[in-house]
Amino acid sequence: MVSKPMLRERLVSQPVTGSGALLQVIRQGRATTRAELIEVTGLARSTVAQRLDLLRARDLIVDAGENPSTGGRPPAVFAFNQNAGLVLVADLGVTHCRLAVADLAGRPLIELATDLEIAKGPEHVLTWVRDRFVDLVDRSGRNMNEVRGIGIGVPGPVEFATGQAVHPPIMPGWDGFSIPNWFSRYHDEVPVLVDNDVNIMAIGEHWMHWRDAAHLLFVKVGSGIGCGIVAGGTIHRGAQGAAGDIGHIQVTDREDATCHCGNVGCLEAVAGGLAMARALTGMGIPAATSRDVVKLARGGNRDAAMLVREAGRALGQVLAAAVNLVNPGVIVIGGDVAHAHEQLLAGVREELYRRSLPLATRHLRIARSELEDRAGVIGAAVMVIEHILSPDAVDRALATGA
Repeated sequence: MVSKPMLRERLVSQPVTGSGALLQVIRQGRATTRAELIEVTGLARSTVAQRLDLLRARDLIVDAGENPSTGGRPPAVFAFNQNAGLVLVADLGVTHCRLAVADLAGRPLIELATDLEIAKGPEHVLTWVRDRFVDLVDRSGRNMNEVRGIGIGVPGPVEFATGQAVHPPIMPGWDGFSIPNWFSRYHDEVPVLVDNDVNIMAIGEHWMHWRDAAHLLFVKVGSGIGCGIVAGGTIHRGAQGAAGDIGHIQVTDREDATCHCGNVGCLEAVAGGLAMARALTGMGIPAATSRDVVKLARGGNRDAAMLVREAGRALGQVLAAAVNLVNPGVIVIGGDVAHAHEQLLAGVREELYRRSLPLATRHLRIARSELEDRAGVIGAAVMVIEHILSPDAVDRALATGA
């Protein structure tokens, strides 16, 4: 546990002044009593009392009992009220999706996973998503008036600042479409954040299982292939939101390895789930999706298992370059094809350790996703919550009464 003096020292460069910063201290568990808050923040007792009253009036904090007395009156304990609102989140894939209603701690209260084709276009898909949101909130026993934010993940490049997909190769009709503007028809007072599906999966996996790792790569191997980069504890999107698009790095000169991006030899055209499904079908083994490939590989089909192993080698080749460039402490493999983890991870490790520098891999951990299909909705919830509960956002909401 980090000592109070260390916490105090850590906050010197980011002084706690407003109610939003005080709430962040409580949410992060840095301090939970009035005396601790005074010590950690350096604020006057009267200022802390005023900030606590504001947060309590908006139901953002609640009394959580008392600590044992060390003499005198036992100190009251304050806790963040995770039931002070809801976030609606959707992780949209190429052929299937997962939706959830979560509390303000990022805990899904109710979820729905089903097939949905992103290629049907934004109007069809988002109308369906919004209708399901209404139904899920009703089934959870809550109210749409409690919604504080919406988070959406999509399987393509996203300009994060605008929430628009940009030239997404497997999302026909979505290029330049403003997802936040579409949702503003129904939710004009709540933020709508949109990101690449791999980024939100990286956020979810890091938040739940790897917060001790400042540098992490999350690789999704499904119909396509992408990588979410956590650097310094936060998601790294790059200048335009295109960071981590490893699926379109060239790994072969084979002319038959054509990619839907228009190039030849991309990693995704060799190791993606759809590419492997097409290869199996060409061998006379019917397979339409990445899940079909996994089912065959795990069922003992020799050709499917060999394809997955080769896909792992191709992925390992690309990840070796990424490891030499980024030097992560952890690589997490997720997505549909990761369910064939024995073959896939064996191929990844074989090439990655052969091609990477010893120093870069000395303490490198390679693991399969713990959250699996739920990583995206949890990550989307965390993305939205960290936005709406940032100190500045809380202070603005308190000032305007929003």
